[in-house]
Amino acid sequence: MNNIFAKIPTDLSLEVCDIIAQNDIIKIERIISKGQCSPKTGWYEQQHHEWVIVLQGEAILTFSDDKKVKLSVGDYLNIEPLQKHKVSWTDPDTETIWLAIHY
Repeated sequence: MNNIFAKIPTDLSLEVCDIIAQNDIIKIERIISKGQCSPKTGWYEQQHHEWVIVLQGEAILTFSDDKKVKLSVGDYLNIEPLQKHKVSWTDPDTETIWLAIHY
């Protein structure tokens, strides 16, 4: 038995990504952020869909068209392939725990 909220590292100076399950079609990962955001230059622009949900904390995603989406607990979003995006803010005072499904 595993728990998505278990084994949170005490040192969160860097974002943590843990692969929960994957095969040739899908990858499921837990991401833990605490004040981290994407690098100032560059965008994520994957070849596949990415579905994300915030299970704890808060975050803001910014898209290349300047659209900003604030995600709080329970909020989820599907990011289309080749849709340029970045994480522009995560809560610096508490862990933001994401579940990301790449398919």
